[in-house]
Amino acid sequence: MTTETSGTAPVAPLPDVLDALSDPVRLEMVRRLAAEGGPVACSRLYDGIGKSTASHHFKTLREAGIIERSSRDGQTFQRLRVDEVEEALPGVLTAIVAAARR
Repeated sequence: MTTETSGTAPVAPLPDVLDALSDPVRLEMVRRLAAEGGPVACSRLYDGIGKSTASHHFKTLREAGIIERSSRDGQTFQRLRVDEVEEALPGVLTAIVAAARR
């Protein structure tokens, strides 16, 4: 089993993080990642959109420093960077995920 993690962006400033999370598709991806608590296969993070659109949303979240991508045995996974985001922006991710669950 081979695991490879892509370069991870630093957590962006608050306006950029909020902008990345303002899209309903990306918010749902983050909600699903938070519910899983660990790396999740990309295909389990979205419904009703194409793979290229999902890739765009993943890129936006990665560039904001909210998620990171890794590959394992040829399959791509996404991981929510809870600790890193909480350190940079205390309480923001927790509050947004809690609101998304309602």
